[in-house]
Amino acid sequence: MTARNDELIEKYQAKGFPLSAKYDMHWVVKNEMGPNVLWLTESLCQIMPLKPGMRVLDLGCGTALSSIFLAKEFKVQVWATDLWISATDNYKRILEVGMEERVFPIHAEAHDLPFADEFFDAIVSMDSYHYFGTDVHYLEDHILKLLKKGGRIGIVSPASIQELPQPLPEHLGDDWHWMNSVKWWRDHWKRYPHLQVETAEQLPGGWELWARWEEFLKLYGSRNSPGGDELDQLLDDAGQYLGFVRMVGRRKSE
Repeated sequence: MTARNDELIEKYQAKGFPLSAKYDMHWVVKNEMGPNVLWLTESLCQIMPLKPGMRVLDLGCGTALSSIFLAKEFKVQVWATDLWISATDNYKRILEVGMEERVFPIHAEAHDLPFADEFFDAIVSMDSYHYFGTDVHYLEDHILKLLKKGGRIGIVSPASIQELPQPLPEHLGDDWHWMNSVKWWRDHWKRYPHLQVETAEQLPGGWELWARWEEFLKLYGSRNSPGGDELDQLLDDAGQYLGFVRMVGRRKSE
């Protein structure tokens, strides 16, 4: 590490995220795959109710940190599902924290999910839905049917605060051409007749959280950090374009 421990703790303990602050920062850094997934998960749970005993699909869970967080904090059962990380690797992490009775690792592709229709009380996806959920047919054909009627789906994914101009602004380089806007995501979900969109908004303070995490990784000296380019872009952008969308929808009962 390249900074004093108190500096790291101050940067890690983001205001408004008391649940995330309880988790060991070294464990989070060791398993990180992008923006702090615990902050993103806690931000979603602030607007998406979860009750003990619920069955939850964590789609695109990465190293299962979000799944472990949900099981620990909300006493739910979580099917930690990912394509890039093996179920065996995630199971090792789950065993290490004693969550094997609540978190079940699954290796699956998002278009070929091995679950029964209406099996889940809730579905969540952190920093991954944009990889597969932009297809107009995806939600209706592959995911919504797995949710019980009346159940909720919630995501937090990178999204531009306003439509990105073409060509991209100079400070963003060529890295963000794939990013859809918050409005695009809202309109995308509103097209589905069986989904009631309850929230579709810019994540409050999203770009600051993203930049704060990159600053933390830089202080930490993490080899997992993507380097200075992303941090520089976030700071130069200052929330003009870069951020996150936070959405919750409920499957209609009729």
